[in-house]
Amino acid sequence: MTKFIVGVLAAIVALSYAPPLRASDRVSPNDTARFLAGLHPSPDSPLSALTKSAAWQRHAARFDTLFELKNRDSLNKIRVFAANEVPHADRPLLYFFSGPDFLYANAFFGDASVYVLSGLEPAGDIPKIEDLDSRAVEYTLHNTERSLNSVLDLSFFQTNDMRRELSAGPVFGTLPILYIFLARAGKTISEAETIALDQNGGIKKASAEGQIGTGDISQEGMQGLKIVFSDKTHSQQTLYYFAGDVSNAGLRKSGLLRFCENLGQANALLKSASYLLHRDRYADLRNFILKQSALIVQDDSGIPISRFDPSKWELQPFGNYVGPIPLFRNRYQASLAHLFQTRERKGLDFGVGYQWRRNRSNLLLAVQKPAIL
Repeated sequence: MTKFIVGVLAAIVALSYAPPLRASDRVSPNDTARFLAGLHPSPDSPLSALTKSAAWQRHAARFDTLFELKNRDSLNKIRVFAANEVPHADRPLLYFFSGPDFLYANAFFGDASVYVLSGLEPAGDIPKIEDLDSRAVEYTLHNTERSLNSVLDLSFFQTNDMRRELSAGPVFGTLPILYIFLARAGKTISEAETIALDQNGGIKKASAEGQIGTGDISQEGMQGLKIVFSDKTHSQQTLYYFAGDVSNAGLRKSGLLRFCENLGQANALLKSASYLLHRDRYADLRNFILKQSALIVQDDSGIPISRFDPSKWELQPFGNYVGPIPLFRNRYQASLAHLFQTRERKGLDFGVGYQWRRNRSNLLLAVQKPAIL
């Protein structure tokens, strides 16, 4: 009997351990994204065997529930809002202070040809799930769930928590989160690569194959990611994520503004931006967004209303301005409160930003007026 029990236990251990796949087995970025997102990869993918584990199936069920709730409670409503209120949404989108928040970028600007996201969080390496043992895979799945808790619950990433969680484990950085959001948005990823900018805004490969920097700006300029994808209605869209400091000092040697300028006239999204654009040390970025953007969608944490020249911008308020949360109480804008009180404002049926409850959220749609010749 003892030998029988030992044999059964050995068999269970053997079945519970999935050895790493051979390095020669190619896994596409789309299959990696789907696996991390709790969606089945293609049947012939080396990752298909890993979807039979209890850990992955629990992960998939949890993400099914979370994303179904997120779509129902806010994202679908944002898509309706965007279709009705946001014109020319197919321009390139600039979304600074975003971290890996493609979730809301896509909801507000689903037709953008190019998305440019940025944050201090490291971009990470190209995930190689096929090289991990079963324990590392389970840890990776659990860590992605923890990393998404705040954005799925509150509509924004909590920076300190995110930086800690996105720096842990064998699969780290913003790239896995971007993969998840792309897959759950119905996108098919065709390319994913690490890049670096030169100081003139040109793109080149990152310094090491498969490696991405931590956000430091070296002689190569700012480092990041390029992901090319498509869906049923868009033959090709491109997402760039750049990791680094976007204060005046950081921008001047990063090449990022040159890169964005080369994209042409753009739209901008600013949400949960820690009121950084109220500060003089971010004046270069603030001025660039005002110059480069034809349209800006933002909550009150974005560009101060006093910076919008009324001869150049038409402002439409949505929701309710109740002032900042206590952490940012010194950023109250009396002129913004006056705008909400005196201008005909439209309602919001979703929550967004730090005041993420529906009856406390605010948005400002700023559209450049046509130039008078």
